[in-house]
Amino acid sequence: LRLMATSVQNTKHAPQVSRYLSQKVIELKQENMGDVSVVTSLMSLAPGAFGGFCSVCVGHPIDLIKVRQQVVPSSGAGVAASTKVLVGGNSTFGMLRGIFMAEGVTGLYRGVTAPLIAVTPAFAVSFWSFETASRGIREYNGMEHNQQLSIRQVAVAGACSGVPLAAIFGPCERIKCLMQVDKTKYNGFFDCLSKVYAEGGVKSVFRGTASTALRDVPGNAAYFGSYEVVKRISCELEGRDKASTLGTLIAGGCAGVGNWIVAIPMDTVKSRWQTAPNGAYKNLLDVFQSLLREEGPRALFRGLSPALLRAFPANAACLCGVETVRGFLEER
Repeated sequence: LRLMATSVQNTKHAPQVSRYLSQKVIELKQENMGDVSVVTSLMSLAPGAFGGFCSVCVGHPIDLIKVRQQVVPSSGAGVAASTKVLVGGNSTFGMLRGIFMAEGVTGLYRGVTAPLIAVTPAFAVSFWSFETASRGIREYNGMEHNQQLSIRQVAVAGACSGVPLAAIFGPCERIKCLMQVDKTKYNGFFDCLSKVYAEGGVKSVFRGTASTALRDVPGNAAYFGSYEVVKRISCELEGRDKASTLGTLIAGGCAGVGNWIVAIPMDTVKSRWQTAPNGAYKNLLDVFQSLLREEGPRALFRGLSPALLRAFPANAACLCGVETVRGFLEER
């Protein structure tokens, strides 16, 4: 098209023909960019989905302990008898031992169906949202498409990814927490879902979704920001352009730890709100105030030990899975 435009430049219709052909060049470029955008989106979805699957497989047993520690009051009052029997002490390893002795390996993965059902779309959407927000930040600041973002810009993109993540995770977190707390009331994921829906319809199923967003927006900012910081330090120390597998594992583990240090207070409030009987609290603020009044500020950080214990291996596996699939797709 450019050659044709040049060949007619000496004719009387040169201006019109040149403008027409130039416009066609622009249209073809736009169509090509559209195809690239679709491929880029798909490449952002697949790594996140696989990474989320890895995270759940590695981290679910410790997540079970975290939830039970968060929902059991200091006095132990108002907790299902089945939960008390399985606690086996308040320590993380004491509870793990108690659950394993009482229920075996399957007990450690109780409630895993909900996060597995949610994890593929949730993590896929989270990483896709992060990549989309990153591209938006580059365009807004007039940066090249492959130009490195600052840590602050990475954190902002991470915060943006927390909103769609919460929309998917909220209902599944509700079902997961209920199943983890009381094993006698529900006979599997779909039984729990049907009973929750029967209690209050869609509103009951989505109870706690707003608190999930309040947890995930700052948590994801810390998650992606921490990951990028440690990954860049790893690259500098190793003298590489891309982090090694070991560097990715360490960066992923640190990302998980950073996320939970920021997110644990709201996660505790969310767990109480999602597992409380109807009428126990007026709203999310009432949960927060009651928690502080009855158990003190330390109660907000209940479950931090198992959360951090889970965070490093689970997120190391997650982000290593993400980078592995992303590298595989980029090579092809």
